[in-house]
Amino acid sequence: MPFLSGRRSGRPRLAPELDDTELGRLVKVLRTPSRPGMIGMTDLHVARASALLAAAGGDWDRRSHRLSVLAAAIPDAGLASAWAAREPRNADALLLHAWVRLERGLRTGSLPDSASLLKSCYQAAELRPEDPEPWVVLLGVARVERHDRQTALRAWREALARDRWNRQAHLQLLGCLSPEAGGSRHQVIEFIDAVRIRMPGDAPSAAVELTACVGQYLDTVSRGGVEALMARDHWSQPLVRSVLDRALAAWPSPGFLRHAAALADLNLLAYALVCAERPADAATVFRALDGTATPWPWQCDGDPLTEFERRQDRCLRPR
Repeated sequence: MPFLSGRRSGRPRLAPELDDTELGRLVKVLRTPSRPGMIGMTDLHVARASALLAAAGGDWDRRSHRLSVLAAAIPDAGLASAWAAREPRNADALLLHAWVRLERGLRTGSLPDSASLLKSCYQAAELRPEDPEPWVVLLGVARVERHDRQTALRAWREALARDRWNRQAHLQLLGCLSPEAGGSRHQVIEFIDAVRIRMPGDAPSAAVELTACVGQYLDTVSRGGVEALMARDHWSQPLVRSVLDRALAAWPSPGFLRHAAALADLNLLAYALVCAERPADAATVFRALDGTATPWPWQCDGDPLTEFERRQDRCLRPR
């Protein structure tokens, strides 16, 4: 991971792939428009995506990270659908196609062909029964379509039976239980309380509680008026302060966080500390990040790279 190397890499950069160099190369290729006259690019992209996912093997955390980042990077569903059409018995092809459609659904709030998406997930689960990812995508579908709580919990249990601390599973269930998806603040608190007492501090899902705290803060800000003006008080609540303090004490330490999306969680922590008006503490996290920025949550305040750089410069400025 970049924050383990001790190097300084210059200006901040948006890197949704985080420390995954091979993933970053493929994302760059997928986002580069094809030149006129070039043929066979779909075949080449499919081959590279297939090799990248196969290389993750049984590292479910790395595999989940690669699938979700690829799904967000693909400009349209053409590549994923072409791969799934060519190899309908390939679990990776089915899952990438499902993730691409889910990613679009999470952005737009609807899934035009959810029956086909569900079918892809169940087929992938049959082809690779040990893989938690089909169940993670099913959790995302339940979130977008506001399925009943029991439907979401069934997918949740299946995912965790295969990967106990799956990061995406925890985040998708958090989304399912949130007021935005038809849940409630009470359900979110119940969920966080249940997982906190058992979850190791360095688990891939360790940021689920901080994600809930940031989500509540952003929801308050979005209401505008007096509530938005008083949103900063959110960070002074004892429970919220303790969440920040526990994360700050451990996460930036070299080698503590080892999961694929560790740098995304550090971005979240830096953002929360900035919002909590704790610039000295945020500076510690910015140093650990070494300029690696993620779109979320910085995009909540404007252009993500601009916001990251502005907040970083302010926190690192000599006092």
